[in-house]
Amino acid sequence: MSEAQSNSPAGALRGSIGVVGIVFLVIAAAAPLTAIGGALPVMIATGNGAGAPLAYIVAAVVLLIFSVGYAAMSRHMVDTGAFYAYVEKGLGRTMGLGAAGLALLTYTAIQAGIYGLAASTVDSLVVKYGGPDLPWWVWALGLVAIVALLGYRSIDLGAKVLGVLLVLEIGIIVILSVAVFAKGGAAGIDVESFTPSAFFSGSPGIALMFAIASFIGFEATAIYGEEARNPTRTVPIATYAAVITIGLVYAVSSWAVVLAFGSASVAQAAADDTAGLTFAAAAQYLGPMSADIMEIMLVTSLFAALLAFHNAIGRYVFALARKGVAPSMLARTHSRHGSPHMGSLFQTASAAVVLVVFAAAGADPVLELFTWMSGLATVSILVLMVLTGAAIIAFFRRSTVDRRTWHTVVAPALGTIGLVVILGLVLDNFTLLIGGSGVLAALLLIVVAVFFVGGLLVARLAGSRARDLEPTG
Repeated sequence: MSEAQSNSPAGALRGSIGVVGIVFLVIAAAAPLTAIGGALPVMIATGNGAGAPLAYIVAAVVLLIFSVGYAAMSRHMVDTGAFYAYVEKGLGRTMGLGAAGLALLTYTAIQAGIYGLAASTVDSLVVKYGGPDLPWWVWALGLVAIVALLGYRSIDLGAKVLGVLLVLEIGIIVILSVAVFAKGGAAGIDVESFTPSAFFSGSPGIALMFAIASFIGFEATAIYGEEARNPTRTVPIATYAAVITIGLVYAVSSWAVVLAFGSASVAQAAADDTAGLTFAAAAQYLGPMSADIMEIMLVTSLFAALLAFHNAIGRYVFALARKGVAPSMLARTHSRHGSPHMGSLFQTASAAVVLVVFAAAGADPVLELFTWMSGLATVSILVLMVLTGAAIIAFFRRSTVDRRTWHTVVAPALGTIGLVVILGLVLDNFTLLIGGSGVLAALLLIVVAVFFVGGLLVARLAGSRARDLEPTG
């Protein structure tokens, strides 16, 4: 197919994805098995022990309240820029482009981090089953190529792939949970995990930090609005469904992992074997083979997240190009797939560059690439969501399209306050989150500020350029 045939001018994206498809894309980005197999043991070991499941519920409640205003505003605008577009609509173009800088940083960072973790996981499995021990970046670039192929095409194809992977991923989590509950856990079924005393024990701030990070990507309900059937109805329903589903899956499955070792013993078990805690539970309650299966499915979980974040970044780039902020060629859509294929290619190239830089520096794919980028993304997304909450309130104060006080003022305000509190906790524990280096923590926070200020400067320059082009006289 020629370039002329494969490109169409900038315009709307095309697709026919429904509520279920969008929810799959959002939950895939959340990577439930990665959260339960990777983040949860760290939350238990360094956070609040048996109280970790309640941290997921607190995070879900804050995001659910935030989603009330988010869903209400989605009924009045459909834009693949999502958070960026909402901030621009509510707070103006300058703040909107600052938010766009944060969004690109968030998704680029978290995707790069996941590439490192996925590459390390693949290499471990290949070596375990007798294959070659290759450099991590070889596996990472291989994953980049596969994600690029799927991301280039219609979102409907990506949603189908993610749907299959997600059903399998959640299926193994549910089976493990049922097995633990059926066998009564290590010391019987109790609700200690959901008591205030358990939640506030140890360092609840660390637990909340990991919990909120596990929801990164839930804004995708609006990102795919232009490719959805009846977006003004689909996006609000998908938003609520995604947050509730993710929250329930995390809360129940993390509770099951706690019970598998006993509420009184799980913190020590997690400290003794942080990386293998969930897999040890699977081996004990489902048999050794299930642990092997779960390790393999961790790779598919990470792949699903990679594809979801790739799609999100490609659409952000498309939205910026369509607004004239990025090169116009990135606003082209594929004539057959209706996808932002040029934005997808740009995202593939940028991901490869980040991975090559870390590989050339000899960085560890997990301790450095994944840890640093995850921390960076967590702070960036929280700042972005706080801006979005303020934008929602501002939009409805100026507009008469919705007079419901709960939806347009109270819920957005409460959700934003909750996010500010969580952001404060994350900043208080940020040095620990990225490995204990105060200097590195400061540098990463400076990166967040640079991307936000960079967006503001781009807006200012674009505004000045537009005024210079205005006719005089």
